[in-house]
Amino acid sequence: MAETARRAHPFMPNSVPEIKQQLLDALGVDSVEALFEQIPDAHRLKDTVDFPPALSSEVELRRHMLDLLSRNRSCEDNLSFLGGGIWQHHVPAVCTEIMGRSEFLTPVWGTPSSDHGRNQAWFEFCSQLGELVGAEMIGMPVYSWGCAVGHAIRMAARITGRSKVLLPRVLDPERRAVIDSYCEPPEMPSHIEIVEFAIDPKTGLVDLTDLEARLGAGDVAAVYFETPSWLGMIETGAEQIVELARKAGAQSIAGVDPISLGVLAAPGDYGADLIVGSTQPLGIPMSCGGGVGGFIASRDEPRYAYEYPTLMLSIAHTQREGERGFSMTLMHQSSYGSREEGKDWTGNSTYLHAIAGAVYMSLLGPEGFQELGELIVQRAHYAARLLGDINGVRIPYPTGFFKEFVVNFDDTGKSVAEINAALLERGIFGGIDLSGHFPELGASALYCVTEVHNEADLRRLADTLKEVCKQ
Repeated sequence: MAETARRAHPFMPNSVPEIKQQLLDALGVDSVEALFEQIPDAHRLKDTVDFPPALSSEVELRRHMLDLLSRNRSCEDNLSFLGGGIWQHHVPAVCTEIMGRSEFLTPVWGTPSSDHGRNQAWFEFCSQLGELVGAEMIGMPVYSWGCAVGHAIRMAARITGRSKVLLPRVLDPERRAVIDSYCEPPEMPSHIEIVEFAIDPKTGLVDLTDLEARLGAGDVAAVYFETPSWLGMIETGAEQIVELARKAGAQSIAGVDPISLGVLAAPGDYGADLIVGSTQPLGIPMSCGGGVGGFIASRDEPRYAYEYPTLMLSIAHTQREGERGFSMTLMHQSSYGSREEGKDWTGNSTYLHAIAGAVYMSLLGPEGFQELGELIVQRAHYAARLLGDINGVRIPYPTGFFKEFVVNFDDTGKSVAEINAALLERGIFGGIDLSGHFPELGASALYCVTEVHNEADLRRLADTLKEVCKQ
């Protein structure tokens, strides 16, 4: 049967030659090329791109997408110990159910007049998260943890008038790449210099001596650290880090996994100036592409309030006694209110996640967060003990971690890539390979254990790793 001839898609009018010509005529130019002549020649693609044939119907598109999706291997069908920024936590069904309700789904973006109860839900999210992290002021979520760090660094630079930030040597490479973008190249007028401080190889914690030495010049805008760190370590020197930054006139920025705060001290309790982290553990399903959510929090002081680039929510009395109103504030500081003149550019792909986060935190409550945190600590340490008993496998930091821990395979004679490939053949996603970005850790991987892993899962991992390491 002969295939129907390819044609321009009816839902994409710019692909129709006649309409394209009408657009050019309206602009007063002869060709599409004239619209792009301001782009330097060195940045222009010289060769044609060999695109696949256009999909001209919904039927074809659906079949194509299903074919692509069928090539994936999911965490539903495989046992996963991946973490490092996207974690497999249980997401209660009520979170996605309420998030999808029309009163939240339809007015999701930032227009002040589009509130249908959305502003109150957003306010509740900010209030709950503030109580969790120990802060009074919380902005609406940005795209990711990395974006939240980038914004916080730029806030600190504006507050202090300085242009240098100190970061830990061991940091999520993807998060670090986002931070690099926010700090901008040296050629840019708002460039922020990045300087790394050391991590103690014996403990996996911040080297306080090295940090203090790098703060000595008095030109640092901010010190960024994480607890739990990217290696899962609980930073016992967090209070000292904050104090060292304060003495040097720098802002302290604490990165935190909010799910850990049922068992760990809130960053606000040990004096962190700015607090950032991911909202993904708070009832947000794992995803690839788009925002998974990052938050920024601080004390409710004018010097912080006037530097937030995010949407801010507030509560106020109304003319009716006993009634409260909820509204966005400081809109002029955001890119919604002032576009490119705003403090920084933020987007709205994560605002629905704030609804899910509010539902999740309401479900758990303080006791629920404590129970969940204790469960994760117990299961992660149990898993580490099981793996540490395998011949050739070593746990460099066997205690004092939350959810994630380092597993070293140096003595097995195998690379992490080889071990992960063998695990995948057996239906297990192994840990994140650390050897490429952090060669000083040797053949090590970052393993993640959460409440979704039961004892049978952990024993299966240990037994399979034992088999793989023997081969």
